[in-house]
Amino acid sequence: MADSSSVPWRYSTAGISVALRVTPRGGRDDIDGIETLADGRAVVKVRVRAIADGGEANKAVMELLARALRVPKASVKILSGATSRLKQVAVDGDPKSLGDALRTLTAKNTANRSEPKD
Repeated sequence: MADSSSVPWRYSTAGISVALRVTPRGGRDDIDGIETLADGRAVVKVRVRAIADGGEANKAVMELLARALRVPKASVKILSGATSRLKQVAVDGDPKSLGDALRTLTAKNTANRSEPKD
């Protein structure tokens, strides 16, 4: 039962804003769950096969999110971090259904990848 401060997205009237940590040349296009950064912020971990050159990785991230959330590609926009691994992305659509879809995607992938830590 996560409170709203532990999820890496915020709701708005137009949709949601998602904090991402992107790994270019990650071997596959996938959403890997939620990670907590050293400063305590939560981010959605995303990996794409594309390289971080000429915006290819950004394009792949937007296509992956659009496909995963079942929205048109035009509904996904990078708000900040275009040249960084840490990005803020806006997704237009019904905020509740987008949040529910992200919660399902990240919970499934986080559960599949849980590893014991020493």
